[in-house]
Amino acid sequence: MAKFVTAVAGVLAFSAAAAVAQPARFEAYRGERANGWAGQTRSEVVAEHGMVATSHPLAADAGLDILKAGGNAFDAAVAVAAVLNLVEPGSAGIGGDVFVLAWSAKDRKLVALDGSGRAASGASIARLSGKGLKAVPYTGIEAVVAPGAVDAWDVLLKTYGSRDFKAVLEPAAKLAEDGFGITERIGNDWAGDDRILGVDPETLRVHKPGGVAPPLYSRFRNPDLAKSFRLLQSGGRDAFYRGPIGAALLKRSAELGGSFVQADLDSVHAKWVEPLATSYAGHDIHEMPPSTQGFAVLEILKIVEQCAAGLGVDVAKAGPKSADYWHLMVEAKKLAYADLQRFNGDPEFGPVPAARLASKDHARSLCSRIDLKKAGNPASAPEPVGGTVYIATADKFGNVVSFIYSIYGEFGSGITVPGHGFVLNNRAAEFSMDPKSPNAIQPGKRPFYTIIPGFVTKAGKPVMAFGLMSGDQQAQGHAQVLVNMLTFGANPQAATDAARFNHNQRTNKLALEGELFDAIGADLKARGHDVERGNGRRMGGYQAILIDPASGLYRGGSDHRKDGAVVGW
Repeated sequence: MAKFVTAVAGVLAFSAAAAVAQPARFEAYRGERANGWAGQTRSEVVAEHGMVATSHPLAADAGLDILKAGGNAFDAAVAVAAVLNLVEPGSAGIGGDVFVLAWSAKDRKLVALDGSGRAASGASIARLSGKGLKAVPYTGIEAVVAPGAVDAWDVLLKTYGSRDFKAVLEPAAKLAEDGFGITERIGNDWAGDDRILGVDPETLRVHKPGGVAPPLYSRFRNPDLAKSFRLLQSGGRDAFYRGPIGAALLKRSAELGGSFVQADLDSVHAKWVEPLATSYAGHDIHEMPPSTQGFAVLEILKIVEQCAAGLGVDVAKAGPKSADYWHLMVEAKKLAYADLQRFNGDPEFGPVPAARLASKDHARSLCSRIDLKKAGNPASAPEPVGGTVYIATADKFGNVVSFIYSIYGEFGSGITVPGHGFVLNNRAAEFSMDPKSPNAIQPGKRPFYTIIPGFVTKAGKPVMAFGLMSGDQQAQGHAQVLVNMLTFGANPQAATDAARFNHNQRTNKLALEGELFDAIGADLKARGHDVERGNGRRMGGYQAILIDPASGLYRGGSDHRKDGAVVGW
């Protein structure tokens, strides 16, 4: 056999050594749709009985199978989440945390579940300073908070689900045993995480078998993760918090000099909380309360709503090609994120004035700080990273679930629980070591959480579940897709296909996706923005399910920047 064989027309190139197909370089002009906006990548998915939208087709299919078998949207969301642990192990898993906004058909109301984790009982500024650290480390056991995901799954199913762990974890357990194929975006991200994958020998063994990240189009299996799912099927959530999985976690923590004890796992209990809300464009926008960054979404929208006219901008008339509109959005984002840095923390450890910050009055008080001709220069802030998945599900009963789930950074802390196949989060890296900060690390405290599910209602009825993952892109991304839909009239698919920006509060750099950069980059640079050309890697991954106001059918969109899909029946 020759060492390399290239297919006709160079479509695929094969390495005999790896026996794995690799994509050849392909450059062409993009085709266009036959109707509607040419930039829309595909039609919305429309379905009557149920729908799932997420960042991997196999995960979406698992959720749809649950719905077709009679399960509801809550059951489907957990089934999807479990599969995503397998197929996107660098983004989410049972070593992480969960937040949910959901419309309960039986209660006829929106509910919110906080499945966050808390710092270990030994975590403190003094402990870390004693180790010579000036910041909470990004990797290693000191970066970990007690994982809240499994408990949140359990609470969600017992409160609103119709299936148990045995049913909803079966697709993930079987797929982990049988294996799945590596897709383009996930494969590329996986291969780029060499530094983190080398932190821990067990992580290297499980997630870089043979010393390399799973190649594109290859099959990856995780029998250790399958074992964890089987333990949860037979032992329930206690298999994690008081059983063999938790015991392995605590043992590894002790080996690495961590401070986790059984009491830290015992203290993990997901909480039903009151979501935050504000009005925008005739709709009610709902976000999670602190310690998440949810209030920043509402603050951005309120600033745009309250300040545009005074600055001479009619947002609806200006449209998404207007440099004035984009300048206003970026400046609103800077102000909202400055409030995040100043105020956000665990409300159990100190007050966070989220309702005031998301109010009309507060937005009006900030209008004078926006100059339409000059970019603002915000105080530098920490730069959150992104490693997250988002799920939207809806069922024939009228339940609609907005579900976000993360281990924080790519492959989290870099530590895999021995024998159990999942990575522990590094969410504690979000804590501050400044004792004056509302987000200062303390035992049992929840850190600043970047992950936020979104929900829209109107006149007390559900309209849409949506989310956009990836670190500090989330709040600014939520605001962008909402304006696309509620002000500019985009459908759920077009809303994500449109170009986005990412503003980095630490560096004050503004990244604009390709065509947007070409169209308005020079204008924004002239106003003082430090503008650069960006791509989809920094713009997050969005999913949404909307209830059509006329027919009641579900309409879904999925981000072309990810490997995902919307499926329905």
